[in-house]
Amino acid sequence: MSILEITTILLLLASFFSIINLRLLKLPQTIGLMILAICLSLIVLVIGVIFPDFLEIITGLTKSFDFSVLLIDVMLPFLLFAGAISVNVHELLKDKVTILFLASFGVIFSTFAVGSGIYWLIEQPFFGLTDVGLTYVDCLLFGALIAPTDPIAVLSIVKKMNLSSITETRIAGESLFNDGIGVVIFLTILKIKLMGVDNVTPEGVSMLFATEVIGGVILGCALGYLGLKLVKYIENEHVELEVLITLSLVLLVTVVANQFHFSGPLGVVMMGLFLNRNIDTDKIEEGVQKAMGEYVYKFWHLLDETLNAILFILIGLEIIPIFQNFVPAYFLISILTIVMVVLSRGIGVSVPITILSFYKKFEKSTSLIITWGGLRGGLSIALALNLPDQIGDGKNLILFLTYMVVLFTIIFQGLTLEKIAK
Repeated sequence: MSILEITTILLLLASFFSIINLRLLKLPQTIGLMILAICLSLIVLVIGVIFPDFLEIITGLTKSFDFSVLLIDVMLPFLLFAGAISVNVHELLKDKVTILFLASFGVIFSTFAVGSGIYWLIEQPFFGLTDVGLTYVDCLLFGALIAPTDPIAVLSIVKKMNLSSITETRIAGESLFNDGIGVVIFLTILKIKLMGVDNVTPEGVSMLFATEVIGGVILGCALGYLGLKLVKYIENEHVELEVLITLSLVLLVTVVANQFHFSGPLGVVMMGLFLNRNIDTDKIEEGVQKAMGEYVYKFWHLLDETLNAILFILIGLEIIPIFQNFVPAYFLISILTIVMVVLSRGIGVSVPITILSFYKKFEKSTSLIITWGGLRGGLSIALALNLPDQIGDGKNLILFLTYMVVLFTIIFQGLTLEKIAK
């Protein structure tokens, strides 16, 4: 199928499911769309048992587009930029140490805690998975791809909750930055996997990590500064030009980052934060005009909602190829994996908050809200699909575990987060 045909089908499904969710389910948009897409996928799988040729055709359609490339290189930059310009950047800057500490420590701790836990589980004869061939590095790859929360899913739910400004900013900021850090850690471990553990030095790993992070941050700040000067020069007189500038800069960050092996997600977030500010930062309290016109923010909000809808439709449809390689033992280990992911998230959040609480104020429920609000989404699935084939049969296990964690966090945690917050 052509890109046009695939896009048409996805937009039609998003529109149709949105109407059903609005009138019948009345769930949060992202959750409702994903549930409906999963239901459609299950119906397809049931029909496929009776008519195998039908399932083969549908499977071919789902494989006709590269989900990982579509999300990481196309959708993710726009979604991250939309998220970055929607947060309260001034509150974020005031609390930048807290947010960066939460994002970095949480992702690193979860990567090694979950990775080590999965490696221990598959080594137990009870599960019958000792022959899947997953190495410790492979398990760390799973830990890295499942550690970052999905800012798209988190922001879409948090925005609708009546949280305090500082708590909302901390959740949004932590989610935006741990996403970029998580991708960097994943790519670093993947490099170790591809090169071979014996051929990797600590200096080489450190250099790779630093290049990704520092390069992404500098790139984002440089193009963000350029964009700020351009929109300031226009003075909101030509909104359509401001939209064009922001679109082109998001794509430019992505292209340059891929070319020089910088972190594209971190670059896009930094650029978004640069543009998400007042022209005159000395008069913030007076409500002076933002750098970009109001219609620019409305455009990005509309694009955010549209891409969100498509993303969660895609997540729901991915159940078809993933569940075709289902093994009964996978289900039990997935339950234990979900427990490990939630517990590691809780520890990764609680430790920084406990340390920072000696000189910063936190609401009593902050740790619980950030833990339970740690939703995983399309990024984790995309990274799992992007794993090298040399992992072997273990890739199917990682894909299944990833999908089950994503389903649990988005549906169960997403639907109960508001109650937890109260």
